This record gives sequence, structure tokens and C-alpha cells, in this order.
Amino acid sequence: MRTQVAIIGAGPAGLLLGALLHRQGIDHVIVERQTPDYVLGRIRAGVLEQVAVDLLDEAGVGERMHREGLPHDGFSLCFDDRHHRIDLHALTGQRVMVYGQTEVTRDLMDARRAAGLTTVYAAENVHPEGFGGHTPALRYALNGTPHRIEADFIVGCDGFHGVARASVPAQAIQTNEKVYPFGWLGVLADVPPVHDELIYANHPRGFALCSMRSKTRVRYYVQCSLDDHVEDWSDDRFFAELKRRLPEADATRMVEGPSIEKSIAPLRSFVAEPMRFGRLFLAGDAAHIVPPTGAKGLNLAASDVGMLSRALAEHYRGSDAGIDSYSQRALARIWKAERFSWWFTSLMHRFPEAGEFGRKMQHAELDYLVQSEAAMKAMAENYVGLRLDA
Repeated sequence: MRTQVAIIGAGPAGLLLGALLHRQGIDHVIVERQTPDYVLGRIRAGVLEQVAVDLLDEAGVGERMHREGLPHDGFSLCFDDRHHRIDLHALTGQRVMVYGQTEVTRDLMDARRAAGLTTVYAAENVHPEGFGGHTPALRYALNGTPHRIEADFIVGCDGFHGVARASVPAQAIQTNEKVYPFGWLGVLADVPPVHDELIYANHPRGFALCSMRSKTRVRYYVQCSLDDHVEDWSDDRFFAELKRRLPEADATRMVEGPSIEKSIAPLRSFVAEPMRFGRLFLAGDAAHIVPPTGAKGLNLAASDVGMLSRALAEHYRGSDAGIDSYSQRALARIWKAERFSWWFTSLMHRFPEAGEFGRKMQHAELDYLVQSEAAMKAMAENYVGLRLDA
């Protein structure tokens, strides 16, 4: 098989890149090692920045998002049982869209299927080769039969544990990582949200987040030990702990319900650089991970593929300026998001080694934040994200 761009990974980053390339008339193939049901079963982010919303519209898949998504003008920080609202729209003129990553993936899958575009699922032994020269190719096996796709470029959208970054020679790549000493226990349940906007809570027992996917489905989290197991947390125990970490009025108003998904996610900050190796590009979680506190993971991935799709379109019109600057431009954006996510995580979580000094510093930081319009505006601008051309 011969194509212009071979994409590894059919998560939202790979699917969005494919949709944007299709709009530009660029031939491409997506190869994914999992099944479609497995991909749709991943429970991830639910807050979209304007850049991500605009890119989904550009890709022609934004109709259901605008119909069913929930635009949010702000969110709450809770310390000492008190709400401190961050008014995103008043501070920045922008808002965010609450719409689950699963639904984004489903919309992209449906559009791709309707357009008759090629996606190979359940591929085995996926391996990019030759990307240091002029003849890159992607090898894989399907039902035991070997296949080879020749391409002009290969893009790795295959996540943190994917093959794309692992195929780069160790001496050609630098990785930077911080692993946090706790995780998030998340529960998905079909009950009405406790609040119209997201609640981020800092409590002596640990962090909590009340988010939602719709007006009838919630995604709630509590900070937990990395030694915990999902089996240790019954639904009753989870909701009891969540209520302890919220203001009394929110705890009283909360509707409980059986979980339809429950998982523990470790937190890490990670950046690999550069993001281009000859004719291989990295995008999304293949190149960077952020703690979910700042809601940046999916949004950064969307920004990556938005930049890259435009750069590839420029290449096929005769200019390599975009692909030559892709890594530098993407990393500048990524490190800003890494800084914000690290700061927000540090503000809201209980760190085992911080003690009383750490708690006092968090409260001092909160006081500075809520008493300074400039600080509030800076936080809001970071939360809603940069323009793609910034």
C-alpha cells in the first residue's frame, strides 16, 4: 500500500488528524493495535478548550458536540468549605465546552466510516521504519498476515506506551518526567451533577473534583494512594469520601448512584523532545503527558494535530516551513501547559511530604489568587488555553 501520511493510533488525536488531512485532500491511513470497542472504552477527559472545539468544527464533526455539549463560563475552587469562582468568560471572553473524550472519539469514528476512509484495527507488531531517510514505511500484521505501508510521512499518535516514540534511537530523544506520589480514583455514574460547573476541592483528606459529561452523567474523582486498588473502593465508600471533601451544601445536594466505570489513574508530567525525527512526527500523549488537573491532555493533542495538519498541507503546496518548525512551536505551547498543570496540581493536592508548611503555602497561594485580578486573569487564560496561532 502507498499513501501520503501513515498515522499510528486511532484515538482522538489520530482520528482528528485524519479528519483534518481528509479535508485538505491528503491521502492517509490509520493503523491501530486495539479494536474499535476498546478505543471507545477508554474513559478520559471531558473539558474542551476553544481551540479543540474549533478544530472539531473544521474537521466537520462538531454538530453533536454543539447540540449536546455543555458550555461553561467558569468553575469553582473550594478551600475550607468555601467556593471561590473563577469566571472564565468575564476574565477572558472565552468559555470551555464539557463534552467527553469518548463522544469526541465516537463522532470522529462515525465521520471516518461515513467517508469510507481506511482504518486498520487490531493490527499486530506495528513498527515504523526508514523514517530517517526518504522512504519511510509502516509495517504491521493483520490476522497473522504481514503488511507494509509506504508513506511520505509517519505520525505517531499512539500514546505514552506506543511504538512510535519507542522506535526513535535513544540518543536522538530527551525525556523529562515528574511522577506524583498519588493517583486519582475516578467514578462514572448516571446521576445529575452536584453543581452546574466543575468543583475543584482542596481538603485535609485530599483533592476532589466534581465534573460531568452531560446533565445526567457525572465524572467524580478523589485523590488516593498509589497503593490503593479499585476493589478496595465500593460505591458507598467512594461517595462517602467525596462528600467529606466538599462543602456541606454540595455534599447534601449530591445524588449518589451505581458506578458504570471506576478506575485509578497515576499522575505524571512528561515531555519528550524533539517531536520530529526525519519523516516521523510525534503528537499527543506519544510526546507529552500532563496531570489531568488542568484539563490539558486532549486539548494539547488537538493543538498538536491542528499544527501538524496545516504544516503537512503547506508541504504538499510546496513549503516545508511548517513541518520544519512543528517541533519547536508545539513544544513552546506544551511547556506552558505543563507549567500550568504542575502549578494547579501543586495548589489543589495534598502531598505526603509537605506537612503543615505545605498546607499554609497553598492557602497563601489561594489568597494571592483570589485577591489579585491579574492572578485570576492569568489562571483563567491558562485554563481556556492559547489560540492555535499563538
